[in-house]
Amino acid sequence: MTFHIITIFPKIFDSYFNESILKRAQKNKLINIKIYNLRDWTIDKHKTVDDTPFGGGAGMVMKIEPLYKALNSPLIKGVRGIKSKTILLSAKGKTWNQKLAKSHTKLNDIILICGRYEGVDERITKFIDEEISIGDYILTGGEIGAMTIVDSITRLLPGALGNADSAKYESHAKPGVLEHPQYTRPEIFQANNKKYQVPKVLLSGNHKKIQEWREKHSKVKIAN
Repeated sequence: MTFHIITIFPKIFDSYFNESILKRAQKNKLINIKIYNLRDWTIDKHKTVDDTPFGGGAGMVMKIEPLYKALNSPLIKGVRGIKSKTILLSAKGKTWNQKLAKSHTKLNDIILICGRYEGVDERITKFIDEEISIGDYILTGGEIGAMTIVDSITRLLPGALGNADSAKYESHAKPGVLEHPQYTRPEIFQANNKKYQVPKVLLSGNHKKIQEWREKHSKVKIAN
C-alpha cells in the first residue's frame, strides 16, 4: 500500500514516520509513504496556495488550482483508480473510526490532502472521494489527521505488528468494545504506604479463567 500525502509542510512527517511500527513497515515494504509539497504546483514566485474568501470573513482559504494540478500530475494521477481513494482531511468530514480503517486496508493507494487555514475551496469536492475528520475539534492543519489515518491502517496490515493478536484483541477490534485492563511486572506495586496487586487470576496460568476475566472486564463504549 502506498500513501500519498499532499501538504504545505512536508517536514512535519519526518519524525513520526521514521519511528517504531511505521518505520519497520516501510523497511519491510508493507507500506510506502510519499510526501508532496503542494507549493510545487503553484505558478507565482511566492508559491501562493491560499487567498481571501469570497464574501468576506476571517482567515484564508486554500486555492483550488494547485490542488487540482497536484491530483492530475503524473506523480499522482496514475495511481488514482478502482483500488485507490482520494481523501481530504477536513473538519466537515465523517469521523474516522476502526471500521473505516479496516475497510481502507483493501486499497492499493490512498491520497491524503492536508487542509489548512479556514479550509479548502469547496470545489475540491468534485475531485475527491471523501472528506474525513479525526474528531469533533479543530486542528491547525490536516497533517496530524493524515498521520492518524496512516498509522491506524498500517497496524491492521498483515505483518505490521510483532504479534498479530495485538490488533485482534485491542480496543475497537470489535465495534464499541474497549480492551480489558492490562498489567505487567512487578506483581505488587507499593506507593504511599499502599500495595497495589495484580489480579490473582492473571497469575494462575488457567487460560480459560483468564479469558473469562478479560471478557468480563472489557468495556462497552457508551456513545456521547
